[in-house]
Amino acid sequence: MYLDAFHVSDGDRIRISAAQGSRFAKEVAGDFNPIHNPDAKRFVVPGDLLFSLVLDRYGLSRRMHFAFTDMVGADVDLLLPDTRAASFEITDTSGRACLRVTREGPVIEDPRVLEKFARAYVAFSGQTFPHVLVPLMRRHGVMINPQRPLVIYEGMSLDLHRQDFAAPALTLEGSSLDVIGKRGDVRLKFVIHAEGEAVGTGEKKLVLSGLREYDEAQVTALVDLYADWKRAYRSGDPRGKADVESGGG
Repeated sequence: MYLDAFHVSDGDRIRISAAQGSRFAKEVAGDFNPIHNPDAKRFVVPGDLLFSLVLDRYGLSRRMHFAFTDMVGADVDLLLPDTRAASFEITDTSGRACLRVTREGPVIEDPRVLEKFARAYVAFSGQTFPHVLVPLMRRHGVMINPQRPLVIYEGMSLDLHRQDFAAPALTLEGSSLDVIGKRGDVRLKFVIHAEGEAVGTGEKKLVLSGLREYDEAQVTALVDLYADWKRAYRSGDPRGKADVESGGG
């Protein structure tokens, strides 16, 4: 299973190291958010990895909602309950919840379909910055702090119209940003396609913190720096890491 390289499992417990989470972010999601660097001061396990592990364990229901309630650091024991309940939580051993899942309807359990769906969603999700967020911020005249680009993954929901598909892909249908002071609530609506037709819809929610007036030069510099991290990592250059702080799920 492709997820074996990105976590350690022991019964109903899983644990994700900083190295495993970082590799998933960069090599599966194409996400170079510096909070996922293994040596980050506040390393955070990628939310898309938790999403993928939930699908692998519980299957893909017709309707699902994922709410990220707290960030997860490296080497934290997480409990995945043995349940068929419509709603459940992923918690650490002290009972602190990091992810709340609700689900409804028939369940896809074919591991091949689950992997393809997870990979399709994660690939879509990993393109949020800069491809989606930068035009959105420019349109609204705000930007995240370039020195501490805080983007938090709040949640995701999906609704499948049919489940007899084999090779799904996701496309962005629309995006919005509501600015409340220094906070921005982002909604990314997407369509799930397979075999030439739409088979479902969904929405990803993000929170932007520390907003300030948009500055094209500073945003361009941040985008260029992000591209440098990506090129350096893929070339094996150890300099492919961030020199700023960030946040995210």
